[in-house]
Amino acid sequence: MARRWTPEEEDFYREQLLELYVNQNMSIGEIGSILGITYKAVFDRLKRLGIPTNPKGKFGYANMDRTVRIPSKYSNDLAEFFGIMLGDGNLTPTQVCVTLGSKESSYAHYVSWLLHTVFNARSRVREYGNDYHTVYFGSVTIVRWLEKEGMVRNKVAAQVGVPDWIFTRKEYMQRFLRGFFDTDGSIYKLRFGMQISLTNCSFPILYALQDMARRLGYRVSEVSVYSIYITKRTDVERFFAEIRPMNAKHQDRFDKFRVGGRAVNCSGL
Repeated sequence: MARRWTPEEEDFYREQLLELYVNQNMSIGEIGSILGITYKAVFDRLKRLGIPTNPKGKFGYANMDRTVRIPSKYSNDLAEFFGIMLGDGNLTPTQVCVTLGSKESSYAHYVSWLLHTVFNARSRVREYGNDYHTVYFGSVTIVRWLEKEGMVRNKVAAQVGVPDWIFTRKEYMQRFLRGFFDTDGSIYKLRFGMQISLTNCSFPILYALQDMARRLGYRVSEVSVYSIYITKRTDVERFFAEIRPMNAKHQDRFDKFRVGGRAVNCSGL
């Protein structure tokens, strides 16, 4: 007898199969290949969740209609999306996800808007109590395209880098930096100033960020453990003026520190 699912597992499997079987009009065999399970296992899950298994009756089944779109060209918005994904994003076989902190509700909705702009995706924002937010949408088509563009499912293990096209235009680099800083960056109050840090466990990403910042004229530190730093006050101020972070928590801290707020321990961002 099959193990009883937890309510969270049941919600996850239902949402996954509704996306693949109903919204993306995939066959049971295709879903099995994507999820790495047998045809029978997919069929059993559909039955167990009460999802009708009549593929011929599904509108648009033969055409596998999708609402999402693959970008036709590189753009500033796409560059920012890549910065977000290489910061706090991740891929599953069926979904694009961005995980954010508990106090980043407004930024989560900005990310949702950006996903719609770039991919025409109908993303969702899920709140997990006081722990974190997840912004996500399901599309095997987009996941496969992102993998062809160099995105991977485990950034640290693969030591993934930044796509070359990001370096071809100043605007791409600026927007990539915005997306990355909004998700994997911090601003600290020092005794005599402020400091920006960009942190990641993939060294190719860190060296690419360092190169990018230098090309844009910022004085940036060498890689130290898993971070690089921008410390000179004029560079920190120019960073916020030119990159214009969209995550309100960073802008709020910058405004506070710039007017001489008291020094605090910011290590727990």
